[in-house]
Amino acid sequence: MVVDDHAIVRRGILAYVDTVADLQVVGEAADGQEALAELERRRTLEVPLPEVVLMDLQMPRLDGVEATAAITRDFPGVKVVVVTSFGEVERVHAALAAGAAGYVLKDADPDEVARAVRAAAAGEVHLDSAVARRLTRRMAGPPAGLGKLTAREREILTLVAQGNSNRDIARILVISERTARTHVSNVLTKLQLSSRTQAALLAIREGLIPPPG
Repeated sequence: MVVDDHAIVRRGILAYVDTVADLQVVGEAADGQEALAELERRRTLEVPLPEVVLMDLQMPRLDGVEATAAITRDFPGVKVVVVTSFGEVERVHAALAAGAAGYVLKDADPDEVARAVRAAAAGEVHLDSAVARRLTRRMAGPPAGLGKLTAREREILTLVAQGNSNRDIARILVISERTARTHVSNVLTKLQLSSRTQAALLAIREGLIPPPG
């Protein structure tokens, strides 16, 4: 689903998706309120929900941050990828706290948008490298408290930050997917994080992995 208050942007994404074999737009909305109404309509009619929502941040009525929070709360199976501009970087923090699964710049190459959608659908994290660098430079607050993590949990955090899904982590560490999911949940809880994307940014900030790009 594409959510943006500029019709020309939505038309552009629709035109691009038509050229990508494994992507399909199943809905669109001009703001967050309309997006939530469409998701609720689909659920009521038992129509499949979109796997990923591409979400603009600055919109009338219900903006992208509030809409992201509502979607992750009410439709937990739907992932949100924020589509942002450099001028909205401060809002990205709020969107990540609301549960966004990643973000891309509005002037990103179309192929990067496709990669972000695929990553979110697979339960992975996609960070635009330029925005990630600015966010990590601006991140404030006390140390992350990585000392709370066991050696295995630090390993899990690194793998999450590298964009691995629970299935990937299970394969790499030769553990069950359920165990991997439990480890990831424990890491997020110990570090008081609400999303894998926040975990990735924290790992960059703490030097566990280099910034993307």
